[in-house]
Amino acid sequence: MAVPLELIAPLSGVMVPLSTVPDPVFAEKMVGDGVSIDPTSSELLAPAAGRVTQLHAAHHALTITTAEGIEILLHIGLDTVMLKGEGFTALVKEGDTVSTGQPLIRCDLETVGRKARSLLTQMVIANGERVASMTAAKGVITAGRDVVLTVKLAGDEGSAAEVGGETRNSEAVTLPNPAGLHARPAAVIAAEAKKYRSDVRLVRGSDSANAKSVVAIMGLATRFQDVIQVRATGPDAAQAVASLSRLLAEGSGEKPGDAPAPATEITPAAPVVTARAAASDANEFVGVSASPGLAVGRVLQYRQEVIAVTEKGEGAQRERARLDNALHEARQQIEALKTRLSDPSKAQILDAHLELLDDPDLSDATLQGIGQDRSAAFAWQQAFTAQAATLERLDNPLLRERGNDVRDVGRRVLGLIAGVKQGRVEVPANTILIAEELTPSDTASLDRDKVLGFCTTTGGATSHVAILARSLGIPAICGIDESALQVADGTLVVLDGSRGVLRRDPDEASLKEAQDRIARQLARREQERAAAGQPARTSDGHRIEVVANIRNAKEAEEAVAIGAEGVGLLRSEFLFDDRDTAPTEEEQANEYTAVARALGPERTLVIRTLDVGGDKPLSYLPLPKEDNPFLGLRGVRVSLDRPDMFRVQLRAILQAAPLGKLHIMFPMIASLEELRAAKTILAEEALATGHNAKVGVMIEVPAAAMIADKLAEEADFFSIGTNDLTQYTLAMDRGHPKLAKHADALHPAVLKLIGLTVAGAHKHGRWVGVCGGIASDAMAVAALVGLGVDELSVSVPSVPSIKAQLARLSLAECKAVAEEVLQLGTAAEVRARLARYVE
Repeated sequence: MAVPLELIAPLSGVMVPLSTVPDPVFAEKMVGDGVSIDPTSSELLAPAAGRVTQLHAAHHALTITTAEGIEILLHIGLDTVMLKGEGFTALVKEGDTVSTGQPLIRCDLETVGRKARSLLTQMVIANGERVASMTAAKGVITAGRDVVLTVKLAGDEGSAAEVGGETRNSEAVTLPNPAGLHARPAAVIAAEAKKYRSDVRLVRGSDSANAKSVVAIMGLATRFQDVIQVRATGPDAAQAVASLSRLLAEGSGEKPGDAPAPATEITPAAPVVTARAAASDANEFVGVSASPGLAVGRVLQYRQEVIAVTEKGEGAQRERARLDNALHEARQQIEALKTRLSDPSKAQILDAHLELLDDPDLSDATLQGIGQDRSAAFAWQQAFTAQAATLERLDNPLLRERGNDVRDVGRRVLGLIAGVKQGRVEVPANTILIAEELTPSDTASLDRDKVLGFCTTTGGATSHVAILARSLGIPAICGIDESALQVADGTLVVLDGSRGVLRRDPDEASLKEAQDRIARQLARREQERAAAGQPARTSDGHRIEVVANIRNAKEAEEAVAIGAEGVGLLRSEFLFDDRDTAPTEEEQANEYTAVARALGPERTLVIRTLDVGGDKPLSYLPLPKEDNPFLGLRGVRVSLDRPDMFRVQLRAILQAAPLGKLHIMFPMIASLEELRAAKTILAEEALATGHNAKVGVMIEVPAAAMIADKLAEEADFFSIGTNDLTQYTLAMDRGHPKLAKHADALHPAVLKLIGLTVAGAHKHGRWVGVCGGIASDAMAVAALVGLGVDELSVSVPSVPSIKAQLARLSLAECKAVAEEVLQLGTAAEVRARLARYVE
């Protein structure tokens, strides 16, 4: 039998029952069971030895994980997160190993007591499923001396003993999955494991996970080429090990298109992620653009209803029935929500929620609680909050984001068990919602006729909520300043989703300006669509081609219909995605020629050769594990490393040459040697097929921009990929959850590299296009034209508006403003200068 874990007092003071704490998050044990202390000392001590696995940025809370795996959350005060660190000094950092009684956080009781709602300090066990029972002390306690909580651990005897039978281990399997076992391959593994009676676990070193649980598998946070073993104990252990190890080796059913897409590929109309601007005054709140658009409405502060639950159950049979009924009804609700989403890729977000309803770890933890005389509501709440917290602590941002999905599903089922009606967020007309967070279910259920926009203090442009907002066409801001939560209901506001700015109590002039802008934008869109068929020119007649970024023939047809003058970027990856083997030459040729036919003989077609590696993996093209894949095999380097695949693609592309103005572009060129090597292979295939094409370079790394004049001697054109050029210039991963909002292509350093590229190209009579995100940003058009760019390749929906923007500008003013912004020091200054050119 396990020895009980004794936790000493982290502070001196008076013990307070957790149920009396004036905060439902703690009182209703939503984050776990434990104790509360009314403190008289100011230095928080470690209640047990362990490792600091989480330290909040505001330094008011941390988590210690003991050797037994018990997660102890220590939280000083109530609403102290709003102090943003004021009054707190962290004495440890995440990852530190601490001993019992070691000082963790120093608190200025006077400052915090004056500004916080309460000094009550909570110590709770976050993973309650590991606890059989706990006994709390009472009365006055002394820090570092008195035992305040005795925790009896749940029996660790595994299900292996319960199942009985032999234990089998597989040979080591090296994971071929480019992004590790994320949600979808995890679901395939779990579904297969559930076919066997044996207890089945995935083992990586000293870590292991229940192979029948999607959440547990994701919690392993596996990566490409991690070494995994399958361990099974039970009557069919041999069969389970053989089946699961084979499935792992084959990629767990994952197709490359199922791997997480890079942030910029989420949607063709993804908003420009800009650096956070500074608020101009107390009535302005800033965040990050999550979904573009402008709206005027009245605030409704949206807070998820606190669902009250009773800890004691009414008998295992009755509680089990309540759980089963709630899970069944939740499934029906989610299926109904899916029908409201026209985009199948967005509906997949809710498919993941359906998978979670069947997760065995959630079910087992809940049933264990019910078996300990807890109510179904209480047991389910403990189980899903523990699972979500586990995911939210992982290093992988993709898996951290799934923690929100677990909470979303968890709250849905909890409401059904507790009899709390949940459904569409009910709001009055002309509402701007403000919330700490919205779940994907909340967002999908918004009444688009009444909700004009929303702001959340959490999340970013790549979160599921932001993706759904763009899909539904709702202007949105994520990561807005937390003070926005204090704006009173009914307050009139202007939400600018494109800029990431919320304006409170606009004066009459500002309000009229916003309303006029909305009216003008609506009218302008109609005019732009009507005029989109005309060639793009500036107001003084300077010709700039406006072409489209596309993925397939269908998008080519849509682009032509909306006024595109050609295709500046055909992402050939669409042919290589969502399959188990590379496409054949015939398959590729059929697709490329279909695009060429859709464009016709007079329109330019630029096909980029395969651009994978780094953040764009293919499961059937395993690349060596690299410490920094963004600086390893990417783009043309992969093609040169796999000339067999490269030659097949080039032959297929060349078959489109007789049908139009074919151009072939090589991605991620950084040197003359790479360009010459790629051209040599192309020349050999051109000779063999009897077809030829113009050859271009995609300028995505600073080195290419710096030697543009030399590259131009051997290339026919350039196209600047500003997304990668920005991340390599600023040393900021464009998918990083904290840095992405600062990776702005209008940074003066990036603009100077664009200018260098244009100068080098024009010296040899070559044309230059821009196919990155800023080509679709109306604010950037004046600067790009002024720098000498000849072509703008934009998202299909942006074609009419970019053409119209060009018609409003003269070449002379574009050159003047380009020269001016090159002298500025920050992206924010550049955007402020260019703001006059957009509504």
